[in-house]
Amino acid sequence: MPYYRSVGEIPHKRHTAFRKPDGGLYGEELMGVEGFSADSALLYHVGLPTAITDSQLHDMPAVTRTPNLPLKPRHYRTHKLDASGSDAVTGRQYLLANNDCRLSYVVAESPSPLYRNAIGDECLYIEDGEGRFESVFGAFDVGPRDYIVIPTSTTYRLIPRGQLRVYAIEASGHIGPPKRYLTAKGQFNEFSPYCERDLRGPTDPLLVDGSDVDVLVQHRQGWTRLTYATHPFDVVGWDGCLYPYAFNVDDYEPITGRVHQPPPVHQVFEGSNFVVCNFVPRKVDYHEGSVPVPYNHANVDSDEVMFYCGGNYEARKGSGIEQGSISLHPGGFTHGPQPGAAERSIGVEYFDELAVMVDTFRPLDVCPGGVSCEDSGYAWSWVRSQQGLAE
Repeated sequence: MPYYRSVGEIPHKRHTAFRKPDGGLYGEELMGVEGFSADSALLYHVGLPTAITDSQLHDMPAVTRTPNLPLKPRHYRTHKLDASGSDAVTGRQYLLANNDCRLSYVVAESPSPLYRNAIGDECLYIEDGEGRFESVFGAFDVGPRDYIVIPTSTTYRLIPRGQLRVYAIEASGHIGPPKRYLTAKGQFNEFSPYCERDLRGPTDPLLVDGSDVDVLVQHRQGWTRLTYATHPFDVVGWDGCLYPYAFNVDDYEPITGRVHQPPPVHQVFEGSNFVVCNFVPRKVDYHEGSVPVPYNHANVDSDEVMFYCGGNYEARKGSGIEQGSISLHPGGFTHGPQPGAAERSIGVEYFDELAVMVDTFRPLDVCPGGVSCEDSGYAWSWVRSQQGLAE
């Protein structure tokens, strides 16, 4: 993260003796990215973060991928996916993926196992429900419309209170605020649509006793179950600029103009070869001749994935898009609003819509979770809408 935080007890100087009440040393752990040359955090453990007693292969189904062939737009109805007893980690149903990111959806009803993603950062979007995020850095509550950004190799678990609907974006690198939102010293710029005040990180240590504790690790070669001599949640304090945090989409300040604004003004995060944007309720274009809905567009360098998670979608009326829908508009396909939407939008002053968009700069493959909830007629919806207008 771009700013410094300190939680719990830490010594005055880095890499100096920090002793427990019994005189022994706390186990200092440096967690850093890009080979010690970028953001990092120093954590102080009661036990040793290196002490494992067992390591076993963990059998998780492989994320199978099929090219989007023949090329066409797709529509997934995520609310039709099976929700029985899943947790927010092992229950993820993968929809779309490439070598840079993997997109999945899960309805979590059970606490997840302790988990660590050693491939890249994760960004979890809470569509609905409430829960508690617990990690080696501490804990915080989460609820509807929260993003949770989790750095690579953070040990965490997500505990639902009831049912928790989660849209998961897994990166093969790191996820953070767009660089243009940050000053050279890492502060959010005045023109950024959100700032440090809007981010919620852990405020206190989370200390849990335990021995022979299992942690599922997703890594570049597969999945492994590591057993730790002591519970990983034994950190008495930490400081640095790398930690998990939550950001609620209601705190995002939309950027509007006299005519339709392009998607980059809606950007909230960036990753390696992909971006995340959110479209929030907002006042729309106020030029007397403006057309507030998007123009037809061929985003020639990207695949566009839109997760519709609240409000009304006037531009997509007649397409079958509904709450929980995910659309894929691949590069090479010109897409846009349904026929009639442009005319209906003229004079509209406010859009009550909420959507999370992921644009990838490499093509996305189709995964089994998407196939199982696909609306097979979506690709022809523009023709159907046009025919409906003509009748």
